[in-house]
Amino acid sequence: MKTSARNIFNGAISALKSGTVNAEVIIALSGGDQLVAVITQESVKTLELTVGTQVIALVKAPWVMLMTEPSGIRLSARNCLAGTVKSVEVGAVNAEVALTLPGGTEITAIITRDSVHELGLKPGVAATAVIKASNVILGVPA
Repeated sequence: MKTSARNIFNGAISALKSGTVNAEVIIALSGGDQLVAVITQESVKTLELTVGTQVIALVKAPWVMLMTEPSGIRLSARNCLAGTVKSVEVGAVNAEVALTLPGGTEITAIITRDSVHELGLKPGVAATAVIKASNVILGVPA
């Protein structure tokens, strides 16, 4: 599979909570990290998802927000993944920031150059990747 999404995660469904229209899917990633996706019940049926199903989760880098110094702030985004900045590549307008989670999972974010400077992002700095669960796209191997 070729895709333009920078973040491609492989994992197994560890929990599946069904609602009337949507379902919350919790994916166990390697190293103990986890990712939450909210998808339609129709997608659960079409993809034949159950606990234990191996899935591929896609998240485009511009959908990943970064924050530092959370100061106890609680967000509605289901995925607030604390890690350490691995690398920062600054362009004329935007920057690509790679973050490594404690379990080894890497997440890439595309943010503005100004945000990199305002947040003080550089290798070794603690940062949190924020991803709305509705921005996680799931697929299954064919």
